[in-house]
Amino acid sequence: MARLPRLTLADFPHHIIQRGNNGAEIFVDGQDRQTMLDLLREMARRFDVDVHAYVLMPNHFHLLLTPQTELGLPQLMQAVGRSYVRYFNNRHGRSGTLWEGRYRCTVLQARDWLIPTMVSMDLNPVREGLVAKAGDWPWSSYGASAGLRNDALVSPHAMFWTLGNTPFARDAAYVSAVEAGLSSDAQEQISHAAMRGWALGDSDFIEKLQQKTERRISRQRAGRPPKVPKTLS
Repeated sequence: MARLPRLTLADFPHHIIQRGNNGAEIFVDGQDRQTMLDLLREMARRFDVDVHAYVLMPNHFHLLLTPQTELGLPQLMQAVGRSYVRYFNNRHGRSGTLWEGRYRCTVLQARDWLIPTMVSMDLNPVREGLVAKAGDWPWSSYGASAGLRNDALVSPHAMFWTLGNTPFARDAAYVSAVEAGLSSDAQEQISHAAMRGWALGDSDFIEKLQQKTERRISRQRAGRPPKVPKTLS
């Protein structure tokens, strides 16, 4: 069965996953990871894309982005992908492809799924057994979201600002959300939507989004959003 074209829409948050070919490492050390972050920062400015969150894992990475134009996201991913492969192959004496096919992408309903997706991304190193706590992994945006450091790559989404009336309140609420974690159902919905390319949101969101594109955006009615800790209300 032919693959669906990726759905990218201006002014909507998108969850991106890009994996290494055959599960191979795409980051060997800190220099590789910093090069990727530098490329993301450069290309995000060039193509008018806001980066809300990221996590760089050994053999894949996640991004949470909002493009300001419909072409911004694919242009960013193409430019970053090509530049990083050229750098990586030159540095490590290799040739050929680095990526496992196309990057995966899903459009999110920000109200219900932006914060849970950020939480899922920040907990990825914990789920993989790389660290005990999200804050122990230096190659994610958790430090910026938790108020531990500044990060020039990160542009907070409007939903993040609803977590509190002050920077301290927002940071504390987000830390609480990460500590609370996600239900297995919420995590499965986030992962499944990203890998299959289905939009993630409630039925009204899906219906309105479908009117914007001829591309099918869901296989079945979207599930319930995850429960959010009281500190996020």
